[in-house]
Amino acid sequence: MGKGHELIQDVPDKNASWIHAYFHRKEGDLWNADYWYNRAGKKRPSVSLQEEWEVLVEAFL
Repeated sequence: MGKGHELIQDVPDKNASWIHAYFHRKEGDLWNADYWYNRAGKKRPSVSLQEEWEVLVEAFL
């Protein structure tokens, strides 16, 4: 688990849950990623990790 994952995992809001989901997806832990996407009110995207990262960056800038 990376530092970003450690920092975001205890933040209790939907945006943090979306980022947390991304980290689990990147780690290949899709079951856990789906749990966090659900908490974020989102579905796991069918785009590449790079494309999802770009969407995340755009959403929070």
